[in-house]
Amino acid sequence: MKIIIFISLVISSLVSAKQSPELMLMGTFHFANPGLDVVKSKTINVMTPENQQYLAELSQRISQFKPTMVMLEFNPKNTAKINQEYQQYLNGSFQLPSNEIYQLGFRVAKLSGVVRLESLDETSIAWKAEDLFKHLEIKDKEIDAEMKRALQDSTNSKNKNHKSLSLQDLLRLNNTESYDQLNKNLYFITNSVGVSEGSFVGADSSASWWHRNFRIYAKIQHQAKSQPRIFALAGQGHTAILNDFVTSDQNLKKVDIEF
Repeated sequence: MKIIIFISLVISSLVSAKQSPELMLMGTFHFANPGLDVVKSKTINVMTPENQQYLAELSQRISQFKPTMVMLEFNPKNTAKINQEYQQYLNGSFQLPSNEIYQLGFRVAKLSGVVRLESLDETSIAWKAEDLFKHLEIKDKEIDAEMKRALQDSTNSKNKNHKSLSLQDLLRLNNTESYDQLNKNLYFITNSVGVSEGSFVGADSSASWWHRNFRIYAKIQHQAKSQPRIFALAGQGHTAILNDFVTSDQNLKKVDIEF
């Protein structure tokens, strides 16, 4: 009986001692804004000496997490190109452009001793909004007006923030629960559109965005099978949802960032 109890305690101890892989997830606005997001906003210049110094300091702090994998938001088709540029950066022959995958991703990876970068993006699925917008314009002008007001309010708020806040404050803001909620609320405004007519055009549109992010999270989960510590950097529109996933995932431990 004592032997059985002892074995049970040992097994229990080994299970509790097993460390879950850790994920440091960071949301950001696009430093080199391509204008592809629904919310159109002007972007602070991250290339000023002051902001460059801050990004170098932030990268140093993030590297203290000692990530064994760095995952960035770039087209997976460009993985070879990105890693070629990364090797050039390691060799001192590549000047970092303003895009966040370079300004933060490359810096953090180098400081952490990471040898290869991985894409977390999933480009074969996108937000299917075309049918929704057509439906709103023709059949549901009230919600159409509400959606446009919400988008304009978000645009105005972001433009104001980029004019008045420091880069540090902007990045901190992009990683708050309240900011995530504002982002997700845009999809809930239109989620019920079409139900009264026997259609789920609103819900199907919302689901397409969650579908893309479930695939992105699946890539993170896949890497976490062999990587104990992952730093993942993505647009805040993604991390607003990914934060919910990692919070619900019992097999991954979320690690916060000190901005």
